Formats: sequence, structure tokens, C-alpha cells
Amino acid sequence: MSGIVSQRDIERIEAEDPSPDLPESTYALIGRAATQRPDAPALSFFLQVDHFRRPETWTYRQLFERITQTANLFHTLGADKDTVIAYILPNLPETHWTIWGGEAAGIVLAINPLLEAAAIGELLDTAQATILVTLAPFPGTDLWQKVQQAIAQAPSLKHVLLINLADHVPGIKGWIAKRLQRREETRLHGKRGVAGALPKHVDVRDFKTALADQPADRLRSGRTIRASDYSSFFCTGGTTGTPKIAMRRHGNEIANAWGAAQTFGEVFKPDVTLFCGLPLFHANAVFVTGLLPFSQGAHVVLGPPQGYRTEGLVKRFWEIVEHYRINFFSGVPTLYAGLLQLPVEGRDLSSLQFGICGAAPLPLAVFREFEARTGLKILEGYGLTEGNCVSSVNPPLGERRSGSIGLRLPGQLMKAVQLDDDGNYLRDCAADEVGALLISGPNVFAGYRIAAQDKGLWVDLGDGRRWLNTGDLARQDADGYFWLTGRKKELIIRGGHNIDPAMIEDPLHRHPAVQTAAAIARPDAYAGELPVAYVQLKPGAAVSEEALLEFLRGEIAERAALPKRIRILDIMPLTPIGKIYKPALKRLEAEDALRAALDEAGLAVHELRVEDDKLGGLVVHATPGDGVAPDDVRQVLERFPLGVRLQ
Repeated sequence: MSGIVSQRDIERIEAEDPSPDLPESTYALIGRAATQRPDAPALSFFLQVDHFRRPETWTYRQLFERITQTANLFHTLGADKDTVIAYILPNLPETHWTIWGGEAAGIVLAINPLLEAAAIGELLDTAQATILVTLAPFPGTDLWQKVQQAIAQAPSLKHVLLINLADHVPGIKGWIAKRLQRREETRLHGKRGVAGALPKHVDVRDFKTALADQPADRLRSGRTIRASDYSSFFCTGGTTGTPKIAMRRHGNEIANAWGAAQTFGEVFKPDVTLFCGLPLFHANAVFVTGLLPFSQGAHVVLGPPQGYRTEGLVKRFWEIVEHYRINFFSGVPTLYAGLLQLPVEGRDLSSLQFGICGAAPLPLAVFREFEARTGLKILEGYGLTEGNCVSSVNPPLGERRSGSIGLRLPGQLMKAVQLDDDGNYLRDCAADEVGALLISGPNVFAGYRIAAQDKGLWVDLGDGRRWLNTGDLARQDADGYFWLTGRKKELIIRGGHNIDPAMIEDPLHRHPAVQTAAAIARPDAYAGELPVAYVQLKPGAAVSEEALLEFLRGEIAERAALPKRIRILDIMPLTPIGKIYKPALKRLEAEDALRAALDEAGLAVHELRVEDDKLGGLVVHATPGDGVAPDDVRQVLERFPLGVRLQ
């Protein structure tokens, strides 16, 4: 397994081993690594940034024992292969016990802890979850208060398991933390505590205490897990609002792990170390810094509960890399932009091999400057929850093409095609021709929990395969590299948060003064994109932009989806058939963002316009002003995820 260099390597691997002999379940996959490397470090965790040199560490034997105990705990609570086990947790070791133990006992449901109570309750109810793992009340946290409200909306729920953050505080400070936790619980719920605050039919237990009673050497259920069994439900279509629930099988996760391992090859040796800072409710963190390294016997370093959002973590990131000899980490463009602000002089970063970037396009200027300053190679890739996680990536051992999402993974097909207006297949695209991006293979999910949401999802190419329409537009060059050119789904990606425009537009349409509304992405040098909204008022109506923003603050469940600003137009641009023409708004917003950046830098331009390019998406054309160096203008413009052409 030497790794992927070119498209020919992918075809060779598939020809040599078209049906690899793989374990049937994620439980068996991790168990295989535990058998091969029982005493190797599997997972390290530090609760606070200042304590990163004193982590808790579990070997592969201990990791697999905790996973087994967790599966047995769920089994004693009545879980079988169809039971939905939800978790609403920050990044903790117990989060991994819950994910992989939950898949061994039933089906795990990942819920974003940043969602508001109403959205959490709706997801629990839609999935018909019966077991929930979440945080116990603790000073300085508000997760339990939201979850308590959400439980009232989930009549299917029978058991709640609480994880106490104080369990990770060592020594005398741990004793103090436990006292503070009990005091917080009493403050919120009185002497009866959490149990007295929930419906009578809901049983409440301490996770750590309940886990200690379970055997660690076998599955009590005696279950034979099949590749066709459901393993996990992940939320998609936006991490804000109430997203769709994607149903994945064990075979989907195993196939993706195999394809990714083939791509990395010998680069991903068992003794490599990865850092996990992305949230473990997201498919990227669970796979790239979870199942994939656990399947190979690698070491995962889990940062504090809030991951990269932890205050002070990014500032000390290079220290952490140096201390643990980190080889890989996965992040979004905002992380790389933030790390660029930190000095690297005096730090030994020689262990770093690759940084994986997904979730949003990485501005070319950030890409170039980051690699030049750190020597770290950035691998841009592409994936979606419906494809398990990773569908393509720039080959770590081959040519990395900036702006490309790379080559497809072995075992999964991927192509750009032409569809008619009804979404029916017409033909494959020629090289460099833009079309709808489709994927097919054993990693592709089963469908959404609500079957009606599958409408338009599958495309029949007449080849007997099941093709998923990703909703994205792309082209494939002659060497097999894919290039995204647009998002048909129109998601706004703010620092890795997927924001469905409907989450902004729907409440705006409920305002009595608003006639039409459109939410779009404003390019941003730091976050990649920021949500903004355009509205047209009803005849005779009057309302200020600030008043509309204040209205939205009470309507939108997550702060990330709150628009940066709202613009009121006299007339909304429309297509010939009367639909809002968002491309015009996107160009207008992009031009405004770029002009603002140039003005801040004191750089004048004679002309600046943004246009749609058939191959490259949005492209900015600029003519530097008299006496202005073109390279200075280019340096500013290339910090945005747009193509740049200077005249």
C-alpha cells in the first residue's frame, strides 16, 4: 500500500482488489487495530490548554475496552440494532466511547450542541431516539439547560446518561470541581437534582458509574454486526437550523476508511499522530480524526472540549504540535488564516507532514503563504456527509493542484455530467466541461430519515449503479483532478458552518414589512463567507435594516447564521420567469467586499468587477490605479476565495 500519485494508481488498485476483504463493522475495524497494536497510544486528551503537556492517554487495548463497555451499557438499557442513541457532547474521550460503542449496540445520532433547544428537540423526535448521552450541569456551561428543554419535545426518549466534566480534573482540583458541579445542579434543580427535573418516564444515570459495571472483554448482546446495518445518523444540509438526517451503514464507513487509507498509503503509518480540533458532531472530525486513524493504529490527540474554538488553543497550537510531534491535522480555512498570524520561529515543526483542508474553499493567498512559512503541505479535498466524509483529495504523494479538490478515492466513482431541467441524465461531461457532480460507491449513504427529502437525490445513468447528485457543480480535467465551480445547493459556508439560506430567508418572509428576501454569501478573507441578506419591502412599508436584524436575533437558532448585514433594495433582481436572480446579488456583494478591502489597504483601482467564469466560478477583474503596484492589489484580492485577473 504505497499510496496514490495519479489517476492510474487508483485504477490499478481497483483492478488488483475490486472487492477487498474488509471487516463488517466499525467495531470490528477498531478491534483489529487493537489486536495488532494493543499497547500503542490510541487517544490522548487534555481538558484545558494550559494542561496540554499532562494529558490522559488510552492505549488501543484500553480504547477498545471502553468502546465495548459503552456498547454493553447501551445494551443493558434495551438497545438493539435499530435503537437510536443520540449524543449532544463537546469533544471528550467519552464522545468517542459513545460513537463507536453506540454503533456496536445500535445507531448513533450526532447532534450539534450549539443548536438551540427547539432544534435539538425536533431532531431527537424525528430520529425517535430512546437513549441520550450529554453533559451534566456544570458551572460556566449552558448545554444541560438547553437539553433539558429539548427532552420535553422527545417523547421517545427513555434514558439519559450524564457525563461529568469534573471527572477529567485531577487531584484536589477534581474534588473541588465535583463539589462545584453538585452545587450547580442544586442551584438549577434543587435537592432532587436532574432526576427531579425530567419527565417521570426518563431514567437518568451517571455515565462513568454505569460504565464501570460493564464487561470490557465481550459484547453482551452477542450481536453479529452486518455491513448493511445502520451505524450512524448525521445531520446535514446545514449545521444551523434543523438539518436533514442522513442515514449511514457500517459498510459506508468501512469503505470510506479503506479508500482513504489506500490514498495515503505508507504516509499514514500506524505510528503517526493526528490532532483533533474539529467538533465530533461533524462527519469530518469523526472520520478524519476518528475512524480513519483508529483503523490504522494511529495516535489521536484530542484537544479541549470546544476544540479550535477554545480560547488560547490556536495561540499555542505550534507548541502543541511540537510537544506531541503532530504529523497531521484537519481544519477549515479560518484555522489556517488564524495560524498565519502566529510566529513559527523557534518552533520545531519538522514532524508536520500534511494539513487537511475542507468545508470551504481555501483562498489562494492563504494557501501559498501558509506553505511558505511553515513548510506544511495543505491537502485540499472534498466530501459530504452523504458520502460518509471524503470523496476526493489532492494526492499526498503526487501533484497537488491549488484550487483543485483532487482525485477521487479508490473504490468510489465520481464524475461531472449534464442533466436536463428535470434532473435527468443526458451525458457525461467532456474534460473541463462544467456539470453536476455525482458520486457512486459503497461509501454513499442510504438516504434521509424522512424519505420525502430524497426527492431529486438519485440520478439514473442507465449503468445499474446508484448515483448521488451532490448538488455541487464541478469539472474534471484531463488528468482526473476535480475542480468545484459552484454550489447548486447555495449553502453559505461560514468558517466551516454550513448555513442554509432558507434559515435566514424564511423568518425574513414572516416579517410584516418584507415582500421578498434572499440570503447569499459575502466573500470574507477570514471566514471564507459571511451571510448577508437582501430584502424588498412591501409597497408602503417602512422598516430599517437594524430593525430587521433585531427581528432575526429572535428568530434564528444559531448565531453563525445571523446575517452580517441586511440590505434593502427598491427592486429585487429577477430572472425572466420571476425568480430571484442570486448571481447578480453575489456579484454585487463580492465587489463591495473587495472594494472595502482595497480601500482599507489604501490601494486605488480604475476598474473592479466580478463575473461568473464557466470554469472557475466567480472571478474578479481589476485594473490597478496610477502608481499602484499590481502585486499589492493581487495580494489583497487573493485573500478571498475568488479567481483574480489583473489588467
